[in-house]
Amino acid sequence: MSRPGALALICLFAVGLAAAGQKNASYAVVEGTVFHDPGLALPDAKVILQLRDQPKSKKQETVTNYRGEFQFHVPATAGAYIVTATMKGFQPDHKEAVVAGGAPAGQERVTVNLVLSPESK
Repeated sequence: MSRPGALALICLFAVGLAAAGQKNASYAVVEGTVFHDPGLALPDAKVILQLRDQPKSKKQETVTNYRGEFQFHVPATAGAYIVTATMKGFQPDHKEAVVAGGAPAGQERVTVNLVLSPESK
């Protein structure tokens, strides 16, 4: 085998190992739905996830889909998170999500539903 061919084969093998390692990475899912009074789903709301005891830690952000749903992948280790939903014209809501840890990849799911009330004028 030529040197360029051998190098290409080694690179493909390394990429395959990295991809396989990511599939087996341990994670939990924090998911939920954002609603607004009177209980209707709220699409396009901003949702922020942050470790509860580490306010300066990196935040994860997403936007709810057309059904008001959101989802985050977090390490599958025990930890508490604060989930906050905001949208212009509404008061923010926040709830705690506790990951127990120890479940196989993606099998622990923590559901948090948030309700935004219209801002009073």
